[in-house]
Amino acid sequence: MTRSGVRLGVDVGSVRVGLAASDPSGLLATPVRTVQRDATGEDADLEEIARAVAEHEALEVLVGLPRTLAGEEGPAAAQARQYARRLAVRIAPVGVRLVDERLTTVDAHRSLRESGVGGRRQRAVVDQAAAVLILQAGLDAERTTGRPPGELVRPDGRKPRTKDRGR
Repeated sequence: MTRSGVRLGVDVGSVRVGLAASDPSGLLATPVRTVQRDATGEDADLEEIARAVAEHEALEVLVGLPRTLAGEEGPAAAQARQYARRLAVRIAPVGVRLVDERLTTVDAHRSLRESGVGGRRQRAVVDQAAAVLILQAGLDAERTTGRPPGELVRPDGRKPRTKDRGR
């Protein structure tokens, strides 16, 4: 049984963060906005995501975890984990989960190109499109398995318990 409530999807990039939201029934993901990453250390990007969580009364946030095609985690995955942990601290008690996002940005670029969105316009929305793909994959996984998707991020930085992994 799928839980009801809005979920937010987050695609973490080095320059921008894409946001998507689900409908309250958890069936369909739609783009919300693109947030500029805050390079100043003030965490304005995390604050904007926290505002979106409150605005949408989100049940949880799904952050994309970029793995290699072989399933390995490299530097980008480590950065996504760190970002997700900082977000989890900021929005607790709302949960944050990491979900596999292999190829979502590639798929987002391809979908936008096929729909006639190109060049600069594509850069402005590709992060949102990737966030939609991440969130939709998580929603579909929960509907299929009956369990929350991905891996729970613990604000205290400890490894999740086995039961917290949606694998």
